Amino acid sequence: MVKRVAIVGYAQSHHQYDMQKTREDMVFEVAKEALDNAGISRKDIDTVVTASTDFLDGRTISNVFLSMAVGAYMKDESKVEEDGASAALYALMRILSGSHEIALVEAHTQASTFNPHQVSFYTLDPLFDRQIGLLNSVSAAALQARMYMDANDVSEEHLAMVSVKNLMNAADNPNAHRRMPDLSVEEVLDSKLYYDPIRELTMSPISDGACALVLASEERAREITDFPVWIEGVGTCHDAYLRDRNLLRLDSLRKAAEDAYKMAGITDPFSELDVIEVSERFAHEELMIYEALGLCREGKGKVFIDKWVTQRDGELPVNPSGGALAADPVCATGLIRMVEAAKQIRGEADGHQIPGAYRALAHGQFGICAQKNIVYILGGE
Repeated sequence: MVKRVAIVGYAQSHHQYDMQKTREDMVFEVAKEALDNAGISRKDIDTVVTASTDFLDGRTISNVFLSMAVGAYMKDESKVEEDGASAALYALMRILSGSHEIALVEAHTQASTFNPHQVSFYTLDPLFDRQIGLLNSVSAAALQARMYMDANDVSEEHLAMVSVKNLMNAADNPNAHRRMPDLSVEEVLDSKLYYDPIRELTMSPISDGACALVLASEERAREITDFPVWIEGVGTCHDAYLRDRNLLRLDSLRKAAEDAYKMAGITDPFSELDVIEVSERFAHEELMIYEALGLCREGKGKVFIDKWVTQRDGELPVNPSGGALAADPVCATGLIRMVEAAKQIRGEADGHQIPGAYRALAHGQFGICAQKNIVYILGGE
């Protein structure tokens, strides 16, 4: 990018089930905290971009009710459907256009209000898949997981090891929903089975939560903070419908990653990245994500788990925050990955900090079997 944009402030809620506050209160708190973190006020904001869905909010034109809470009153305001990382991309483009200098991006979901797995049913083909009534986000993930496992000699123990890694990492993250410091592979394998091989602890929890970050142009970023986190590259891609694509690979993520790497000048992601935060809604997805990000050859994601490569103290830490398996407030999950990556670069990830983290990757997804993907490369000074 010729013109640069930086993350200069951020905040997230303590993600949990059935948060005892209104959606408006939850959004207000993270928006205000993000501005406080950046050291600016509402009057400094040029544009506000929010992320949610009417389906998950349970009301039409859901952003209308949040304009006051997010500080968008008498401001330029837009809404992006679904993942908050996509809202950040829209805000980024608005700043790069020269129309705005500072943007507040906010994303949220109160998943306890409307179960996201039940809502996913309504994204299916209404003339065939809905009529049969067998598919939803969990059953489709189970089909993908079994296909991937059979094709690549991946065991249920490998999936359980992903969960153990992430949920033990989350024990040191005060914002995580699931915090399980003593979790074992056996406990994961004994957890409730939903659709073989998907178990309660190999899928993300139903979480309430919100997240916000502040983006600024280079000129304003240098005025606001001594520790800007630069957006060095971004890529996004939307794959075909569930039945029209190869579920053995995350092709849209591969394309998004390639675009982000090219923009950031990355040729060897394994050696050039210090930490990675991904939105793995199911444990098998993390193994597939390793491959789609070009960190290893196709079908070799399990090697990273077997050899502890992606542990917090491994060669390339993945999800030191716990990832989506630790907290999944659906529309906010990708934006949370950006915040967690930025915290690592600024050395502010208390309890789960990776020493010397200078360059990070953050990943967001949306849709059944990770249909839509977005990748950011973030870097410090």
